[in-house]
Amino acid sequence: MVEELWPGVSAAWSTFVHVPSTAAVDVAGTVRKWHILDNGPDLTAAGVEPAGTLLCVHGNPTWSYLWRTLLAAGASADKPWRVVAVDQLDMGFSERTGAFRRLEDRITDLGNLTDTLEITGPVVTVGHDWGGLISLGWALRHRRQLAGVVLTNTAVHPAGYSLPPALKLALHPAVHPWGTRSTDAFIRVTHSLAQPALPAPVREAFALPYRGAARRQGVANFVADIPAVDSHPSWRALTTVAEGIRRLNVPSLVLWGPKDPVFSDRYLRDLLDRLPESSVHRFEGAGHLLPEDVDIASPVFSWLQTAVEAPADSALRRTEPFRPMLAELDERAGDTSAAVVDMAPLGGGEGAAVEPRILSWAGLAERVNALAAGLAAAGVRPGTRVNLLVPPGIELTSLIYACLRLNAVIVVADAGLGTKGLGRAIKGAGPAFLIGIDRALVGARALGWPGTRISVSELSPARKRLLGVRYSVEGLIADGSGSEAPWYPAEPDADAAVLFTSGSTGPAKGVVYTHRQLAAMRDAIKDTYNLRAGTSLVAGFAPFALLGPALGATSVTPDMDVTSPRTLTAAALADAAVAVDATTIFASPAALTNVLATSGQLNAPQRAALAQVELLLSAGAPIAEPLLAQVQDLVPKASLHTPYGMTEALPVTDIDLEGIRAAGAGNGVCVGTPVSRAEVAIAEVFPDGSVGNKPLTVPNRTGEILVSAPHVKDRYDRLWITESHSSSIDGWHRTGDVGHFDDEGRLWVEGRLGHILTTADGVRTPVAAEQAAETVDGVGRVALVGVGPAGAQVPVAVLETEPPARRAGTASSELTTAVRSRVAEFVGLDLAAVLVLPQMPTDIRHNSKIDRTALADWASRLLAGGPVPRLGKGRR
Repeated sequence: MVEELWPGVSAAWSTFVHVPSTAAVDVAGTVRKWHILDNGPDLTAAGVEPAGTLLCVHGNPTWSYLWRTLLAAGASADKPWRVVAVDQLDMGFSERTGAFRRLEDRITDLGNLTDTLEITGPVVTVGHDWGGLISLGWALRHRRQLAGVVLTNTAVHPAGYSLPPALKLALHPAVHPWGTRSTDAFIRVTHSLAQPALPAPVREAFALPYRGAARRQGVANFVADIPAVDSHPSWRALTTVAEGIRRLNVPSLVLWGPKDPVFSDRYLRDLLDRLPESSVHRFEGAGHLLPEDVDIASPVFSWLQTAVEAPADSALRRTEPFRPMLAELDERAGDTSAAVVDMAPLGGGEGAAVEPRILSWAGLAERVNALAAGLAAAGVRPGTRVNLLVPPGIELTSLIYACLRLNAVIVVADAGLGTKGLGRAIKGAGPAFLIGIDRALVGARALGWPGTRISVSELSPARKRLLGVRYSVEGLIADGSGSEAPWYPAEPDADAAVLFTSGSTGPAKGVVYTHRQLAAMRDAIKDTYNLRAGTSLVAGFAPFALLGPALGATSVTPDMDVTSPRTLTAAALADAAVAVDATTIFASPAALTNVLATSGQLNAPQRAALAQVELLLSAGAPIAEPLLAQVQDLVPKASLHTPYGMTEALPVTDIDLEGIRAAGAGNGVCVGTPVSRAEVAIAEVFPDGSVGNKPLTVPNRTGEILVSAPHVKDRYDRLWITESHSSSIDGWHRTGDVGHFDDEGRLWVEGRLGHILTTADGVRTPVAAEQAAETVDGVGRVALVGVGPAGAQVPVAVLETEPPARRAGTASSELTTAVRSRVAEFVGLDLAAVLVLPQMPTDIRHNSKIDRTALADWASRLLAGGPVPRLGKGRR
């Protein structure tokens, strides 16, 4: 009967316990009847000794049923845990006591229960909603038993405390009795928060204990006990718990659903302020009922094994030599030569042309120190997260180095993510300060992005009020001029930056770098390309813009919108080169494509400036040899290099034009050999698409590319599950790219792990077939996607044509025949179909990374004859 009414619950778990109460609300000698779900009988029957106990506490208006997946996993795990999920008194199937139980009473109640059950230790508390606060209260009173803390979508006591709107409504005198007790409205609304909707049997199981107004009194009392003001009877207990957890020294795991209308990300930020060492994972798309929205059992038990059962020695630190990012700037503080040059007006290339802005090394050092002093006076401290929504140039450079001076953490997510992606990134990172140009501040105001707002430009008082701006950069500099910035020696292993990925392979991920890792990135670039003080570089690729002062190089930002690389023209690139007598250029393939397309506009002085360039790096995506050869004509003296890397590790390998030509054609794109102090290996991909866990360096074996280097990221920000997979091979970062080594030890990239095809003949990677198809006359970019179920996918080629197709659909019979023949000839692959579309869906940052997941879905629907989704030109 239990299994029928409570899907997913074993009848053996359900039991009642009589517990003597010491709660203040009860008279001495009172015994209360509790209902719990306990997988202990399963473990006893199996003759297994549990590693410890998970004490799971639900919120309002759920019950122990919320934790059924943990109960099942604990009974079957390799290292099993006893899971005790409680129904709090007046809730679930526990006794209706008739008393109004306050927060203090509920913490005491939980202690009474664990005493009766003789639960000693180790204990890991698990809490959701207001059960999180109660479980933390128990944790503080049972420190000797406590081994860890797990929290899902809960809140404690944010500074400037205010209730979520949903709870304010539930507390309103006109709503509270009707919404929480007389009807089941509060219960139904809570159930509706699941993402996706709860199946009917599960929804009915959650509602089962609360049928009838009498059985909902606990629900009403729970809402009424939420302390909205400091005069509330439970305010003191709440404050005691909220402040007490700052002293907890046990591992903690926070799993979070950002689409929660009750507990938004500001509650997550508050939790992490109180439990800063927590492992965190935000499940994009999940909401308030997180244990229903996603699988939490797998991450919880994985975390238990690594953090609780066999914790790592966090005291172990890398011992590589460390030279702070500010060292070069400090050493050149008296140098009056140019350090940073802006070719575009502030705002990213908008408006009329202006004279270049030039800042000397001495001026930059003075500006950085004044800005650091001003930021410190505004409240920026070591570890404070500062979001920078500023285009590359003097302002961004000054802000980055001022934050590094204070050991603050810079958060960089560019506008190329689009409004939705940018907002998701900023909310996920949770900065305390947000510094932006005008249009960024408009977005912050309109979309509720977190952080005290600072404007780059001076605004009128009315504009400041409208945008919620508290400070300006120039105002902070004025306040800090003549003052000594606080001196915080760089802590090598403290967080320095959160840099967001492009979002081309899913939601953008925050990548955390420490000061040591940022310095190692600088050194890898410096040593690989022999860059030294005195180099003058054009930074046409945003990630490299921050490195100029750290390298001791004079850097210039061209007149372009760096969030849209195709806005870089040949004239803008040449003018930037003229301004600093450039020896080095950093650019992306999309930028170089437009440079070539506009090169006919160059005059003689501009061509002469480009002719003096000694090194050109094209980073961000692969670039075809014919295109690179055309670039060589523009910069005839330059050594042309195409480093391979990613936000998590840049660069990883390097190859020059001569190396590309020597490698010739092959299965994928040859990206060369590892850069200074980097190692590369592969984890073999097996015929069923699974991936091994052993690093290999043998030639001609396809696998996931692994990287080990001092400049590999520290971790993914608030994505603990993602990071656990990324670092699951000890000492290596799993890139998600697929490739192989050739007989000469060069690395070839064959595509993304998520883009491989699992056909009836085994695994096929896409790049070689795409390259073959691109050699057909009239064919532009190509994406090979798999259509059909895993293990039986068929390959489909999707093409851009030249000139572009007028509409998306199947290719002409002539083009289909030509492409099929070429792919079969070069890679032995029989295409099931050839499709065309006017323009590929690509990421915005690089304008080149094709969204193959969207293409595969589009191709599947088109070939099936169903409704076909519209493909956008870029991921916004």
